[in-house]
Amino acid sequence: MNYLNPRRGSLFMQIDTIYASLAALIAALAALVIYHLTVVAPAQRRMRSLLAVHDGLIGGGAGASERLASIEAALSAEQAGLKRVVGQVSELEALARTDVSRVGFVRYDAFDDTGSELSYALALLNREGDGVVISSIYSRTDTRTYGKAVQGYKPAVNASDEELRAIERARSSQT
Repeated sequence: MNYLNPRRGSLFMQIDTIYASLAALIAALAALVIYHLTVVAPAQRRMRSLLAVHDGLIGGGAGASERLASIEAALSAEQAGLKRVVGQVSELEALARTDVSRVGFVRYDAFDDTGSELSYALALLNREGDGVVISSIYSRTDTRTYGKAVQGYKPAVNASDEELRAIERARSSQT
């Protein structure tokens, strides 16, 4: 042993090790306290409040029956609203099947002696392809207009090439 430097002895080295261990333990405890205060304690408060609500509902505590009654009333109102919306959607779907949502338009020159494509064929159809195709044939002396029924994208009577093109354009138009 070196009596001139007592710090070098084994007893003093053990004391230094003990102080270092105590410092590490205190630091670890301080970290645990900080973690508990910032994470665990708020979570425990939330759990206590949820548990109180749960116990109030299950145990029939004060206000439990009123809360359940208000929940049932709100659920009934939501169900009634949902029925109303479903009915409205059904009506709109039925209306959408019959509305004119597909349109095809073709301009052309019906006769060689006229220009500017003043004749036309206009197809007005619903989603199932039912409707009408209207043709207007322009000449220098008069204009004639014809209408033909269309069912399932097919004209009821013979149709001109321009009328068939108008029906095809209506069929390929976006809804």
